[in-house]
Amino acid sequence: MEGSSSLAHGVGIEKEEGDNHKEMIENPSGVCEFGPEDDDDEEEESSVLSSGFVPGPLLSLKEQIEKDKDDNSLRRWKEKLLGSLESDLSSQMEPEVKFHSIGIISDDFGEINTSLPVDENKRNNFLFTLKEGSHYRLKLTFSVLHNIVSGLIYSNTVWKTGIKVDSSKGMLGTFAPNREPYVHTLEEETTPSGVLARGSYSAKLKFEDDDGRVHMELKYSFEIKKRS
Repeated sequence: MEGSSSLAHGVGIEKEEGDNHKEMIENPSGVCEFGPEDDDDEEEESSVLSSGFVPGPLLSLKEQIEKDKDDNSLRRWKEKLLGSLESDLSSQMEPEVKFHSIGIISDDFGEINTSLPVDENKRNNFLFTLKEGSHYRLKLTFSVLHNIVSGLIYSNTVWKTGIKVDSSKGMLGTFAPNREPYVHTLEEETTPSGVLARGSYSAKLKFEDDDGRVHMELKYSFEIKKRS
C-alpha cells in the first residue's frame, strides 16, 4: 500500500509539529492591507511539499479495507483505526478537511474562539487584539472526511503596511476520518514589542496536504497594543 493516501500513513496519526521558521522585523505602523503574494512566497510554501517521491494511486478507504481483508493482523489494525466509521465508508476518493473554528489562547485574556467560515459582516474586524510582548497560540478544530489526509501542513504569513514581517510553517500530521473533530494547537509565538510594533496587521493562514490539496486559506487581521 504505497502512496501518500494509503492506510499505512495511519501509523503516523499522532500529531507532530515541525520547527517553525520565524522572521519578525519592525516597520512603521499604518493602514493594514495584504501585501503582494510574490513568487518567493509561493516557492517557500511549495518547498515544504517537495518530498521527492511519486504518490501511488489514490484509493478510497472502502477499497483499502477490502483489499487487505485476508490479512488478519492488518484487518484487526484497520478495524481498531476505523471500526467506528466502517458503516459510513463510501467510495469517495478525495479526503476533505472541514475547519470548524479558530481560537487564540493567551495569558492576557484566556481563550477566544471564532467559528469558521468567518461571518461576512466580521471579516473587516480584528480577529483578536494582543498586547506587545504577549505569548499566544492559535488553536484549530477540524474534521477529516472520506479518506485519510496525509502530511497536513500549515503556513502563516503576516504583513504590516503591505510588507511581510513574519512567516511560520509547521507539520500537523496525518489524520484518518473520525466521528469526533480533531483539536490542534499550533506552536507558541510572541508578539513584538516597541512603538514600531504596535498597530494593525493582516495575515493569511493556509492548510495544505502532501498531495498539494489546499484545504483552507484564511485571511484575517489582528492588532497589537501597548502594554499598560
